[in-house]
Amino acid sequence: MENELMTAEQLVLRIADKLETESRYSLTKDYIQHGSVSVYAHCISVAAESLRIARRLRLNVDTDSLIRGALLHDYFLYDWHDNPDGRHNLHGFTHPYKALKNAIEDFDLNEKECDIIVHHMFPLVPVPPHSKEAWVVCLADKICATRETLLMRKASMSVR
Repeated sequence: MENELMTAEQLVLRIADKLETESRYSLTKDYIQHGSVSVYAHCISVAAESLRIARRLRLNVDTDSLIRGALLHDYFLYDWHDNPDGRHNLHGFTHPYKALKNAIEDFDLNEKECDIIVHHMFPLVPVPPHSKEAWVVCLADKICATRETLLMRKASMSVR
């Protein structure tokens, strides 16, 4: 009941704080995802957007798994923009597997959380999500990434 009364942001930040104390999660603050948006800020946005979508559509979801999976969906722990040897050329296709590997090293994950992490890049990863929670995060990730990328583009255009 208490979770239903909290805003999406409040609930997400509560869970993110717990992840930070238990792992390397704070490292996501050191890497840029889109424009000037850190991986950490992106994951917070995706988790909050996921919860808002689920609530708006009145979906019966596992809220904790939805949020944890969203917070960990980009837990790859490297700067994909720093790519002198070309090892991150396929980042869009490969980072879900690296994120899942890192998340498994640091956390006990359930099936839904694994599904969210590994399938959030569908259709770049060829297998679609299996759970409602993973579909919601997949959609929320696209919404947030588009918003972040367009805001970055808008900011660079206003500088000219």
